[in-house]
Amino acid sequence: MSTATAHLAGPADALRAELTGTAITREHPDFDEARRVWNGEIDRRPEIIVRCATTRDVVAAVRHARAHDLEISVRGGAHNTSGLAIGDGGLVIDLSAMNDVEVDPDSRRAIVQGGALLRDLDAATQEHGLAVPAGEIGHTGVGGLTLGGGMGWLTRQHGLTIDNLVSAEIVLADGWVQRVAEDENPDLFWAIRGGGGNFGVVTRFEFRLHPVGPLVQVGMLFYGLDEGADALRLARDTMPTLPESVSFQVVAVNAPPAPFVPEEMHLRPGYALMIIGFGNPAEHAQVVDALRRSLPPLFELVTPMPYVALQQMFDEANAWGVHCYEKAAYVAELTDPVIDVVTAHVARKTSPISVVHFYVLDRAFSAVPDGATAFSGGRSPRLAVFVVGMTPDSASLVAERAWVRTFHAALTTHTMTAGGYVNALLSDDADHIRDSYGDKYTRLAQIKAAVDPDNVFHRNHNIPPADQALPDLGSRPGDA
Repeated sequence: MSTATAHLAGPADALRAELTGTAITREHPDFDEARRVWNGEIDRRPEIIVRCATTRDVVAAVRHARAHDLEISVRGGAHNTSGLAIGDGGLVIDLSAMNDVEVDPDSRRAIVQGGALLRDLDAATQEHGLAVPAGEIGHTGVGGLTLGGGMGWLTRQHGLTIDNLVSAEIVLADGWVQRVAEDENPDLFWAIRGGGGNFGVVTRFEFRLHPVGPLVQVGMLFYGLDEGADALRLARDTMPTLPESVSFQVVAVNAPPAPFVPEEMHLRPGYALMIIGFGNPAEHAQVVDALRRSLPPLFELVTPMPYVALQQMFDEANAWGVHCYEKAAYVAELTDPVIDVVTAHVARKTSPISVVHFYVLDRAFSAVPDGATAFSGGRSPRLAVFVVGMTPDSASLVAERAWVRTFHAALTTHTMTAGGYVNALLSDDADHIRDSYGDKYTRLAQIKAAVDPDNVFHRNHNIPPADQALPDLGSRPGDA
């Protein structure tokens, strides 16, 4: 037992006596498993991991950390590339056991604990043919996704996840528990809708639900690298004509070794046009038919699919333990110069599991006034571009990290803001946090000063209290 661990053994036992959940220290046999996060590039050793079972456990953990000068990190799904859910030598507030989802189909509301995953949320709401607009990978944590914004297949129809947040319960830095909503602590409610984990630990979310599924219409048309420019121009021409019931994405990806893919095209790099229908199947079929006639694909998948299956379509490709580095940006449209950048750089990726996602953000996304929430980057119609380098090990991530950076740098002259979507920022993007929030940054820093003047919650995309500097979080992915 190290000196530091021995020093903390007594206090840790005192904390355990307060908990309904458990406290895992370094000598515990589950410690190595408990400290894992999704990104295999992260390898950090906290002093103690508090696996909370109740909001009172979270309060006890916050107070214990402050009393013993331990840096706090907060773990929900632990899916974020930056790995901020865990730090060296500190205390982790692990919400993963707090994953209950309660659905009231009559009022179309869901009460979701802070450690729930998207697959927990989707399974519970789909029992009633309802859904919350959220992300697209089932093992993503609801909490982290929501606090940064939350975009996915339903964003065109029903907005971001934060646009459907009705209220929340949050544990503040002084250990007090507050309810936030439009009619209660409205400034803090505004701040947590896009301001990330800067303001406290959210232990419960209340969401507005929408009728979705249980079956949706899925279309995927795949084109090779040589057809990339034509496919992207076709996507550009299609986006303004989409009916409201249809969502659309472009994904630069290697063809999966799946039964519907001809064997000679397994793992072939190219571009998938993804067309998802949530309304009249005829509207979806019309879009797919028009695309197919304009540019016949190398292969396609067009089929009804359960909404829960759609929401987990990318889970296997984003499995736990992958080594990841990413950057994101907003572009107004797929102009010819943007297409030139994309086609040049997609062809240069070396890892077959790296991807580039283009999310179409308009309609319900843009119907919310920009100032209504703290969401970063703006609300005008746009494409969110995610350049995601993924490899099976750390050594091969070196080349892929360079690819991501070069690709992103080439996009810079065509992007809408110097910042971007806060959920995709890494340590080497810290100087872009202010740019991402623009005029909202000052208000966020003032709210931070009111509720967390000591910047207790700083292991996040940090907004220091007004008149304070950013903390040094040490080495993280992207620093190399």
